[in-house]
Amino acid sequence: MIKILVVDDHQLVRAGLKRMLEEQKDFQIVGEASNGKDALEAIDHLQPDVVLLDIAMPEMDGMETMSALVKQRSKPPKVVMLTMHDDEHYAARLLRMGAGGYVTKDTAPAELVNAIRTVYAGNRFISSSLRDSMAIRFVEGGVRDPLEACSNREFQVLRHLASGRTNREIAAELGVSVKTIDAHRLNLLAKLGIRNNAELTRFAIQHGIVKS
Repeated sequence: MIKILVVDDHQLVRAGLKRMLEEQKDFQIVGEASNGKDALEAIDHLQPDVVLLDIAMPEMDGMETMSALVKQRSKPPKVVMLTMHDDEHYAARLLRMGAGGYVTKDTAPAELVNAIRTVYAGNRFISSSLRDSMAIRFVEGGVRDPLEACSNREFQVLRHLASGRTNREIAAELGVSVKTIDAHRLNLLAKLGIRNNAELTRFAIQHGIVKS
């Protein structure tokens, strides 16, 4: 049996995933969590084989949770990211961090089942909606990610800024101070050679980080 922990901040999503996955004879849903902090505790207690992990969550998001798993545990469980972000930059970054799979939430149930089995077996899986994009080449080094020099937090701040959110809104979302968000913004401008937020937004659109 493949023991699975479902992590998503929406109860209806978790319930739907559990019902669908429990139809598989080789899957066992051992628990669920609504944020990264609870997920880390559940992982220690339940010892799942695979964690189905959302990115956008309160308190500790999927990227922070993935980072904590890699840094704090010598043998972390396999992780399949399940997200609304149909984004090659997110996919490449999380796969490089150690996630085994990246699946978008609009994928067919059969593809998600295949992703879990593939990752459990020790292989990498990328959602078909991204397979033909730049994600594979980013991960395997064929194309340099223009955001390689940016930290995971800076990447998150870039997405929020380019989506039109204010520093205060981003600070509330990420649980940090407005001053911290502005520091990340200034670091982004310096690292990317960009002068202002308007150019930052243009950069994000040109590189497919946000939609125009």
